[in-house]
Amino acid sequence: MAQREWVEKDFYKELGVASDASEQEIKRAARKLLAENHPDRNPGNQAAEDRYKAVSEAKEVLSDAAKRKEYDETRRLFANGGFGRGRFGGGGGGGNFGGFSTEGGEFNLNDLFDAAGQTGGANIGDLFGGLFGRGAQQPRPTRPRRGNDLETETELSFLEATKGVMMPLRLTSPAPCTNCHGSGARPGTSPKVCPNCNGSGVVNRNQGAFGFSEPCTECRGSGSIIEHPCDECKGTGVTTRTRTINVRIPPGVEDGQRIRLAGQGEAGLRGAPSGDLYVTVHVKPDKVFGRNGDDLTVSVPVSFHELALGTTLSVPTLEGKVGVRVPKGTSDGRILRVRGRGVPNRSGGHGDLLVTVKVAVPPDVEGEAAGALEAYAKAERASGFDPRANWAGA
Repeated sequence: MAQREWVEKDFYKELGVASDASEQEIKRAARKLLAENHPDRNPGNQAAEDRYKAVSEAKEVLSDAAKRKEYDETRRLFANGGFGRGRFGGGGGGGNFGGFSTEGGEFNLNDLFDAAGQTGGANIGDLFGGLFGRGAQQPRPTRPRRGNDLETETELSFLEATKGVMMPLRLTSPAPCTNCHGSGARPGTSPKVCPNCNGSGVVNRNQGAFGFSEPCTECRGSGSIIEHPCDECKGTGVTTRTRTINVRIPPGVEDGQRIRLAGQGEAGLRGAPSGDLYVTVHVKPDKVFGRNGDDLTVSVPVSFHELALGTTLSVPTLEGKVGVRVPKGTSDGRILRVRGRGVPNRSGGHGDLLVTVKVAVPPDVEGEAAGALEAYAKAERASGFDPRANWAGA
């Protein structure tokens, strides 16, 4: 979006936040409004679609620190009198020129340099170029703006998230017009260079000794004119349609992680680049597995005699089962580590498998099992073993 368009729009009001709102507050407000006005939730509602686009535009600027700073400085400059809106006070009485004072019929350069300082070190050459029409930088064409970024969500099973998956996503959003392929011109025709500005997107006009540059009214600053607009998109190069894209979810994605798909967002006007698509992944819990970073966790129920005498357990992993040796005399709750059998990571390796052994106590012990336990308890006491020795001051 060109800076000149920022002057007319209050993005903070669009999102319902204060001008000093934090980045988190801005993103939170934008997410809520985008969800409320998403085309999928409001089919055929033009007002909701327009609101969705306006919120996306505001979010694109205010959630980017550099763009937000530039936006704030631009609006602050124009709020103080902005270029091209003031009048030059001729004669000896002084006056105002674009928000800068003229004393005794002379332009006060101090005001200009002060304003430059207030904008955080704005380029003086740019300011003079706007005022006199012949600064260090000549007006550049205003290109069609890039499409807005889009956000969506998807839900995966635990195994899909850890192993990776290719999945389809169905989106309803502005996309390149399939009839004109995004050019905005009727098939068989093409946009022509604007004769009023010669493709620059701006025109110059003189007022006394000074020159001003402003957007071309014929092409609205785009530098080109469409004589025969596309019947389907009315010359914008964009239509709202439902599409399905295949998204590759990489192995090891975590709950709440955002995946960026370049160029899969909202289409840009009249052939401009598309925005990006951000997919937030939600991972459903698993009945067996848990996760701690790149480590895969699992709790295995065992009997007392397996811990006391030692055993080998068959434990599930992401790729089948693995044997885990339980040493003799292992305590309840101990964590056994199996290297390299965890979750895949970005470096191409894997985390570890962490196996927690938990004693399962039978609800009823009768007959031969009860007799054997009683005999064991007697032998245990005779050996001098006390499980509560040195516990609680004993």
